[in-house]
Amino acid sequence: MSNTILLDGSSLTRAQLVAVARSGTSVALNRKQLERVQHAADFLADKVSCGEPTYGVTTGFGSNADKLLGAHRLRDELPGGNPHAPEGTLLEELQHNLIITHAVCVGKPFAEDVVRAMLLIRINTLMRGHSGIRVSTLEALTAMLNAGVVPVVPEKGSVGASGDLAPLSHLAIVLLGDGEAFYEGERMHGAEALKRAGLAPIRLSFKEGLALNNGTAQMLATAALALDTLEQLLDTADLAASMTLDAFAGRSGALRAEVHALRPHPGQVETAAHVRDLLSNSTLIDIPYHLVPRFKSWSADAWSEPDDQSLSFDISWDWVPANQRHGREAFYKRFMPFRGGKKHQPQDAYSLRCMPQVHGAVRDAWAQACRVIDIELNSVTDNPLIFPDNDDAQFIEEQVISAGHFHGMPLALAMSYVKAAIPVLASISERRLNKLVDSATNDGLPAFLTGNEDGTDSGFMIVQYTAAALVNDLATRAHPSSVYSIPTSANAEDHVSMGANEARHVLEMMEDLGHVIALEIYTAAQALDYRQAMLNAARRLASRGGWQALAGKIANAPREDHPQHAQFVDEVQQLASALATAGDFHAGTSVRDAHAILRQHIAFMHRDRAMDGDVRTVCALVQQGAFRQS
Repeated sequence: MSNTILLDGSSLTRAQLVAVARSGTSVALNRKQLERVQHAADFLADKVSCGEPTYGVTTGFGSNADKLLGAHRLRDELPGGNPHAPEGTLLEELQHNLIITHAVCVGKPFAEDVVRAMLLIRINTLMRGHSGIRVSTLEALTAMLNAGVVPVVPEKGSVGASGDLAPLSHLAIVLLGDGEAFYEGERMHGAEALKRAGLAPIRLSFKEGLALNNGTAQMLATAALALDTLEQLLDTADLAASMTLDAFAGRSGALRAEVHALRPHPGQVETAAHVRDLLSNSTLIDIPYHLVPRFKSWSADAWSEPDDQSLSFDISWDWVPANQRHGREAFYKRFMPFRGGKKHQPQDAYSLRCMPQVHGAVRDAWAQACRVIDIELNSVTDNPLIFPDNDDAQFIEEQVISAGHFHGMPLALAMSYVKAAIPVLASISERRLNKLVDSATNDGLPAFLTGNEDGTDSGFMIVQYTAAALVNDLATRAHPSSVYSIPTSANAEDHVSMGANEARHVLEMMEDLGHVIALEIYTAAQALDYRQAMLNAARRLASRGGWQALAGKIANAPREDHPQHAQFVDEVQQLASALATAGDFHAGTSVRDAHAILRQHIAFMHRDRAMDGDVRTVCALVQQGAFRQS
C-alpha cells in the first residue's frame, strides 16, 4: 500500500493526479472522511423520508426544476399498466435517467490518462461529504478506477457549466453496467468490463446521479495533465534556447541576475537563472568576436593535417586595415581587427536576448493556471451542496443549497491565458531555429547548416518550414473558447464557460508545441557541432602551423611589400596566440549533456539524408522528457 494515494477530499496534488492518471497508481479512501460522506447521505435520506422538496432529489433538473416528483409513476395508471416500468423507485429512476440520457458525447475517446484523472477528481471531490453520495457508491467508483476499468468518454459534448455533464455521465454509466469501457486494452460493453474486473453494477440512490455527473472533472483533468506536460516543455524550451545561444556563441549580459532584479516577474527571474545554469562552463558564450571564424565552403586543399582533412568545411576571417578603423580605435584596442563569423555588436537578436522575458511570461501563465487548478482539485463542484451540520437551519434550503460551483469559468479563463501563451513559446523557438539556418543571421555558420559544395544539398531548410507550419496552426487554435457562451437547458443555464473545450484544446496543443521545441533542438545540435568544430579547427591550426598557417585563412591581407604588412603579421600572431592558448571550445555542461543524448540517437548530418526518422526520434525524445534536467 506504500504507493497507494490516500484521498480525503482536501489534499490531492497535481503530482498525485499525474501518478494515478499516467502511472496507474492506486487510491484508497480515508476512513474518517468516509464518515462525513455517509453522514451527508443519511441526512439526505432522512429529509426525503420527511417529504422535504429537494432540487435534483425530489425535483427534476435544469429547466425541469419546477417539477416535483410524485409518490408513484403516472405512467403506471395507463390501461394495462406501464409497458416500460423500470426497476426501483421513482427517485431512483430520476438518478438513473439523468446518467443514461446525458451520456451523449461525440468524437474519439479521451486517452486513458484523461479518463483516469477524471475518475480520480470525481472521487476526491465527493470525499468532501457535501454531495449526498453513499459510501458504497463512492467505494464502487474507486474500485472501478483501481481495477483498471476505463470508461469510453468521447471528447466533445461539455459546455463547462452544470459542470461536464455529458462526459461525466459517460464515466458513471459504466458504473451502472451500461455504456462502454476499455479493459486491459480492449473496448467492450460496460457490464462486460465490470464483470471481467470482478465488479458488479450498482443502482443509484438519492442525488447520486447528480453527484456523479455535475462537476468540472473533464476540464480539470485535461487542464492538469496539460500543465504537467507544459511544465516539462518549459524546461525543455529553456534547454533548446540555451543550445541555440551556445551555437551562436551569444552574449550572457541579458541573463544576469542584477538585470532581472530590476524587473522581477517570477517567471522571468526563474527562466534567466535556469538558462544561466544550463550554460554554466560554456567557453562559447561571450567569446571575443575576433576568435570566431566564419564558414567557408570546403575545398580539397583546405586542410593539410590528416585528422583535419575529414572536415567538411573551411574557415576564414577578413583583416581590417588600419586605415579602415577610424572612429573605432577604442573598439580595436580591445578586440583584434579580424572579422569572422560574429558581428561586432554587444547584443543578440530578440529571440535570444528577450528569451527570459518571453519564456518567463509563459511560465507565469502556467503558474497562474496551476494556482487555479490546485484549488479546484480539492473543491466541491456539484449542485446542490449538502450542509447537514447547519443545525440552526429553519428550512431545507439552508442545508441543501443550490449554488454555481459547477461553473467552469475559473478554469476556462486560466486555460485561455495558457492557450494564448502556447504559440508565443512556439513562435520564439521557431524564430531561433530560423536564425540558425539563415546565413544572413547565423553568425558565420553555413546556410541551412550544410556544406553544399556541389549545390545539391538542402540541409535543414525544410525543418524550418515544418516549424513555421506548426506555429501557424497553434496560433489559429489559440482563439479563446471562454468568451463564447451558448445558453443551454432551455435558457435555464443561460451562461456557460466552455472550459471543457478550452482545456481540451490546450492539452491537444501540447503535442505540436513539443514538436516545435524538438525541431529547434535538432537544428541547434547541428549548428553547435559546426560552431565547436570550426573554432577548434582554428585552434588546432594556430597551435600546429603558427601564424603563417592561420594567415592563409585570412582575406584582405596586404602583400609583403605593403607598408601595413608588418602590422598585419603582428596582429595575426596575436590572433594565433589567443587561439592556441584558448583551450577546447565547448558548450555549457548541461547543453553538452543534452547534445550527447541527441547524438546517441541522431548522427551529425554531413550531407543530405532522409530526415523523417531523425524528426520522429527527436520529437519522441522531447515527449519522453529526455532533455529535461533531473
